[in-house]
Amino acid sequence: MEEINEETPLFTISIVSQILGIHSQTLRIYDREGLVCPIRTPSNRRLYSERDIKRLKYVCYLVHERGVNISGAKIILEMTDNINKKGDDNENQ
Repeated sequence: MEEINEETPLFTISIVSQILGIHSQTLRIYDREGLVCPIRTPSNRRLYSERDIKRLKYVCYLVHERGVNISGAKIILEMTDNINKKGDDNENQ
């Protein structure tokens, strides 16, 4: 039996849409723009992990509450990812 953690893809696009209160088409746009990259099943269905949902919550915060456009959100996420990666690299040294 596979261990389930926050990176395990479990949630379909319709479930994530309900959790976040946004349209599934918005999730498809975020995927196409590279803001989040859910796993694809062999039948090409998107499956999201808890980590993906946390990232999407942050995207929704940036876009809907702070007024950042998708391009700006993408830049912020890239900067955040780089900072987190550098922090992980420093911990491993």
